[in-house]
Amino acid sequence: MENERKTLSEFACKAEDSRGRRVYEKPCDFRTDFQRDRDRIIHCNSFRRLKHKTQVFLIPHSDHYRTRLTHTLEVSQISRTVACALGLNEDLTEAIALGHDLGHTPFGHDGERVLNKLMPGGFEHNLQSRRVVEVLEKDGKGLNLTFEVVDGIVGHRGKSKPPVTREGMVVRFCDKIAYINHDIEDAVRGGVITTGMLPERPVLTLGKTKSERITSLVRSLVDNSGDAVMFDKETESAFSELREFMFEKVYRAAPTIAEKDKAGNIVEYLFNYFYKNKDEMPRLYVEIAERDGLEIAVGDYISGMTDEYAVDYFKKLCLPRGWNTGYIT
Repeated sequence: MENERKTLSEFACKAEDSRGRRVYEKPCDFRTDFQRDRDRIIHCNSFRRLKHKTQVFLIPHSDHYRTRLTHTLEVSQISRTVACALGLNEDLTEAIALGHDLGHTPFGHDGERVLNKLMPGGFEHNLQSRRVVEVLEKDGKGLNLTFEVVDGIVGHRGKSKPPVTREGMVVRFCDKIAYINHDIEDAVRGGVITTGMLPERPVLTLGKTKSERITSLVRSLVDNSGDAVMFDKETESAFSELREFMFEKVYRAAPTIAEKDKAGNIVEYLFNYFYKNKDEMPRLYVEIAERDGLEIAVGDYISGMTDEYAVDYFKKLCLPRGWNTGYIT
């Protein structure tokens, strides 16, 4: 903690100034509370499951497309670079970045849209990430993270209230920097777009390659952030145009819609199935159903599934299996 006082900027959130945990814990002798939070996230079940959850392309037959885990690691790396350059708390920044998508559904935002339709009060993955770290992890005990980490996790999404710390704001920006640029790379690899299709002004302003664009965006944040975290106006405008292009040509593109609809149908089928057969869920979710309501419990269970687990369970329920008589013919 003394090192933080000596090295961090006036805008940084120091561990000693944290609002603390919901349940008090004795401080560690050699790690700050933010470092402990980072370690808890890395070691939790939900973090490991991210490696089998969709980023954009559903269950790709290639090792090089992003998953929700590799996206998370890229967000963490970019966020730490910005935080370091601004003199902010890298440990807090990293913990927020590593935990920001723990509540994401199978099949990415397509699974999220279905659960949002089915669950009373809707479903948002950033709020589910908070539920994961506060309620679901460690067999219902939660991770007992600090206020600042949870606040940053909830606030990483544009529709949500901005985080109270600059570290949380850095992750909020760097999440977008990461996904727009790595999704361009994956979309080119998948043949959905070509680099020549990228709009001219963002390419001229930010760069032709992923590396050039990320460098431009990071430099803009570092050069223009002080009282607030922000881009300069030209960079912000170019980045917004690039983001709009991605929504039009990739995220809502015709080649991906049919498969996304299939994925959504799986999520809806499983939701209705477990709503009618709650005792087939693990014990934790049966207990949650009794305490918080059946729809909440089913949403918790399905949102925690990986793509492959959801597909396999759907096959188990819907596809006939071959009959083995035991006789040799």
